Amino acid sequence: MPETAALKSAAELAQFGRIPFPGASPEYEAARRALLAEEIEFRRHMTRLVEQRRALPPGPMIANDYRFKDEQGFEVGLADLFGDKDTLVAYFWMYGPQRERPCPMCTNWLGAVNGNAADIKQRVALKVLGRSPVERQYAFAQQRGWRDLNFIQTIGDHYANDLGLLNPDGSENPALTVYRRDGEQLRLFWASGMRREMADPGQDPRDAPDIASLWSVLDLTPGGRGTDWYPKLQY
Repeated sequence: MPETAALKSAAELAQFGRIPFPGASPEYEAARRALLAEEIEFRRHMTRLVEQRRALPPGPMIANDYRFKDEQGFEVGLADLFGDKDTLVAYFWMYGPQRERPCPMCTNWLGAVNGNAADIKQRVALKVLGRSPVERQYAFAQQRGWRDLNFIQTIGDHYANDLGLLNPDGSENPALTVYRRDGEQLRLFWASGMRREMADPGQDPRDAPDIASLWSVLDLTPGGRGTDWYPKLQY
């Protein structure tokens, strides 16, 4: 990204904005132009955030020998989940053996990721981890028509416990974690750190930027996300 001093102001760039239909009131035009300037500033802030994330120093080495069962039913370690890639994006979803059906929000997010999974896997390894038997996870994926996601079963709860994903009542939390290969070692690169205690009043503890396309689309609408609605497994 160019140096900030070399960038034109967001307000100046917003003057190039065009409203696609005629008949907008002067109030709408002025408000839309001001919003466009904010959108430009937000875009620049997201770019700075991404650069700051990529510049993280080496994270902690993964010392524990976590064990998993892959899609063929073979026992593997964390390093095996990388395949031929240097980066592993792992999503732990809320579909433990105690759940009759998986978490609707995890399901919604994975449905969107499935549409991009073939492209994502050109650059990095992408695995979905769950506590349910791998056959059970794939059976649900088949019901949803997911063809490009790879599901992995965690063997035991060592992995989930170390990431703090199991609650005293037996329920689970999701986790998005990125690992990188550092020679013969594996390191944590980034893990979502948004906890419930960090949420602003009336909001969920979502990541920034929000990686759920459902909410990003609803954010474009007059009603926004709402306060009393979440996705369901079927309608």
